Amino acid sequence: MTEVIALARNVVATEIQALDRMSSRFDAGFEKAVEIILQARGRVVVVGMGKSGLIGKKIAATMASTGTPAFFVHPGEAFHGDLGMIKPIDVVLMISNSGETEELIRILPFLEHQENPAIAMTGNVRSTLARHADVVLDISVQREACNNNLAPTSSTTATLVMGDALAVVLAVKRDFQPADFARFHPGGSLGRKLLTRVADVMHKDNLPVCRPDASFRDVVHVINRGRLGMALVMDGEQLQGVITDGDVRRAFDSDRDYKAIMARHIMSNAPKTVSPGERFADAEARIHAARIGALVVKDEAGKVVGILQIHDLASDEPSV
Repeated sequence: MTEVIALARNVVATEIQALDRMSSRFDAGFEKAVEIILQARGRVVVVGMGKSGLIGKKIAATMASTGTPAFFVHPGEAFHGDLGMIKPIDVVLMISNSGETEELIRILPFLEHQENPAIAMTGNVRSTLARHADVVLDISVQREACNNNLAPTSSTTATLVMGDALAVVLAVKRDFQPADFARFHPGGSLGRKLLTRVADVMHKDNLPVCRPDASFRDVVHVINRGRLGMALVMDGEQLQGVITDGDVRRAFDSDRDYKAIMARHIMSNAPKTVSPGERFADAEARIHAARIGALVVKDEAGKVVGILQIHDLASDEPSV
C-alpha cells in the first residue's frame, strides 16, 4: 500500500469513527427536535457561518426537497436586514461546531424576542449557543481527519449526516413518497420518470397493424414499416395478438413453409398490456421484470390506443 492510499484510507476511517460515535448519541433531544419541526406552522430556517454555512445550505436543500419547507439565511446578512426573513412561526436551526460563532450569537436576542424555537447543532454542548437553544444536537468529534486536526473535516461530515438524519426522519414522519419527491424535482430525471404517464410517451400514430389472416410476407412488411419491432394482430378493433421480430426469426428457423404461414399461426395471443394513465416508472419496471421490450396500451374500454416501448432492452424473447 502506498503512502497516498494509506493517508486517504485514514481520512475515511477517522470520519467513520466520528459518525459511529455520533450515532450512539441520538436521544430524547433528537426526538424533541423532530417534534418541534413537525409542529411548526412555519419553515425551518438554517443558519451557519463558513463551512457550517455551506453544510447548512445542503441541509436546507435536502429538507426542502423531502417535504420540510426550509431555507438558508447567512448570519452576517441576517444582522444587516435579512432577519426580516425569519417569522415568529419559523424554527431556526443554528449550526456552529464551536457554539461560539459571533455572527450566530448576535442573532440569539432577536430569536428570543420573537420566541422562535431554536435548535443548536454544535460540537460544544456547553457553549453559549447550546445554553440558549431549546434543543441541542451533539455533533462533536474526537478529532478532525485533517492531519493537523484543524480543517473542518470530520466535524462537517458529522454535521451533514446529522442534517440528513433530521431530514429523512421528518420525511418518514410526513409519509413523504416518491411521487411527492418528483413534484419538487420536475426537471430532473427522477421527476420526469415519476410524473410521466404512459400516454405521454407511447407510440400512438400509424401503429403497425395486420389481420389474423395476413400472409407472412405482409407481416414482415408491417413490422418493417412500423419500426417498432412488432405488429399488432387486429380483427377490427379487437386485439387478437402480437407478432415480434423474435416470432418472425423463430418462424424462419422452423421447418415450416413460411409461404403458408399466416399471422395467427405465429402471434402471441396473450400480450401484456398497460393503461395510458399508468405511471411510466411503474410500466417500465414491469417491462424490465418481464424482460420484454414493449407493452400494448389499452384504454378503459379495452381499445388499443398505443404501444409503449423501451429501447434499451436487448432480448430475443417475445417483446410483449
